[in-house]
Amino acid sequence: MQSMEQEMRHQLQQHGITYPGNVQRNLSPAQLVEIAVRRGEGELTASGALRVATGKYTGRSPNDKFVVDNPTVHDKIWWGNNVPFAPEKFERLYQRLLAYLQQRDLFVFDGFVGADPLYRLPIRVVNEFAWQNLFAQQLFRRPTAAELEQHKPEFTVIAAPGFKAEPAVDGTNSEAFIVLDFERCLVLIGGTSYAGEIKKSIFTVMNYLLPQRSVLPMHCSANQGDAGDVALFFGLSGTGKTTLSADPERYLIGDDEHGWSDQGVFNFEGGCYAKCIRLSREREPQIWDAIRFGAVLENVILDAGRVPDYDDDSLTENTRAAYPLEHIPGAVLSGTGGQPKTVVFLTADAFGVLPPIAKLTREQAMYHFISGYTSKLAGTERGITEPQATFSTCFGAPFLPLPPTVYADLLGQRIDKHGAEVFLINTGWSGGAYGVGQRMNLEYTRAMVRAAIGGGLKDVAFTPDPIFKVLVPARCPGVPESVLTPASTWAD
Repeated sequence: MQSMEQEMRHQLQQHGITYPGNVQRNLSPAQLVEIAVRRGEGELTASGALRVATGKYTGRSPNDKFVVDNPTVHDKIWWGNNVPFAPEKFERLYQRLLAYLQQRDLFVFDGFVGADPLYRLPIRVVNEFAWQNLFAQQLFRRPTAAELEQHKPEFTVIAAPGFKAEPAVDGTNSEAFIVLDFERCLVLIGGTSYAGEIKKSIFTVMNYLLPQRSVLPMHCSANQGDAGDVALFFGLSGTGKTTLSADPERYLIGDDEHGWSDQGVFNFEGGCYAKCIRLSREREPQIWDAIRFGAVLENVILDAGRVPDYDDDSLTENTRAAYPLEHIPGAVLSGTGGQPKTVVFLTADAFGVLPPIAKLTREQAMYHFISGYTSKLAGTERGITEPQATFSTCFGAPFLPLPPTVYADLLGQRIDKHGAEVFLINTGWSGGAYGVGQRMNLEYTRAMVRAAIGGGLKDVAFTPDPIFKVLVPARCPGVPESVLTPASTWAD
């Protein structure tokens, strides 16, 4: 054991981490939970999940994310969407972070991003908190013992929430920072304990690397049916990707991040990161049952018996659960699937005017993918307290380092080549805008999804919406016809 730690310490020296405290690599979930509880990082819930609080940062902090502007990447980056960070500023911040890490105990996860061996990326995540290392282990692809022996990371994330930047010294916008250096293959995260920054920084890395290999990286969930038919669900946080893809009648490939290659679809991750505000066993049984030992709960309030109160949003609307795919019955543990037959764009329309389901022509599909209309929901970013209309290119603009046409062209090529049908499903408001209408009934939305991917709309007549021109079905199994036309649901 000692020699393994010494080897790990030697490898960390390559990252400039020269005098850490104890270094522990790829501990089991039980070990990490035990350490986290002992160190006061979190507490066990009645179901066995580890509950933690992330402080004032309870969502992503997009204004604190930067890309190092190195000459080798300058002409590739979409600077209209990414904030440049000078290499000399990065080096100064890095050295200060390294000084902070001296004599601190560190937890290392070595694993992969990407289920397809052809395209997977070996990564290393270095954490100062045991619970964040558990998060990394549950969210990324876990190596076998043989793979771990041969593991050589090609990208490294160093996450030290306790280290706070000084904007006047470091050139950041606040004490929090997420800085990606594509030349040095390094991500630095500090000042924020929100674990989603670890996950999304690596997603950004994949969005940079894969298009250069003609693979489309996607902010989407994916599942498949008994016949191997694959469906994709695009959408921003809170639009229903996790909820709608966790279907007891289908098999989950993944809930958030995938690649689409000539071989088919593959999950980037080994776990799920689900919003759990107002979670109930009746409505989302798979997610409810997945929150057990080994899972991490972020910012969920517990009662006196340590039972989670999923209706309590006193800390944030963005309460989260991280758990491995193995916790979902019937999940496709290989993380791979065939060519998609159905593509679903999910949007949460805060104005209540988009139809709840519509079929898109190829041109409409490209338009809606490029525009990425939805509403930012409360809690997914700091300062968002009620839905705000937004246009997020490719349903994932915060994570796109390359120009949007790169991703749109790849999607168009895939749709053309494999003949996938594309639907727009509105999980937002019906009967009026936010504050007047109600959020779309989940059971109706599930019925629409089943019809779209199961052939339930094949013999149904479609009529162009008078405003948006998307094709609205005259009927949908399991959904009242009046719901299908937004105007008919409004009181006025």
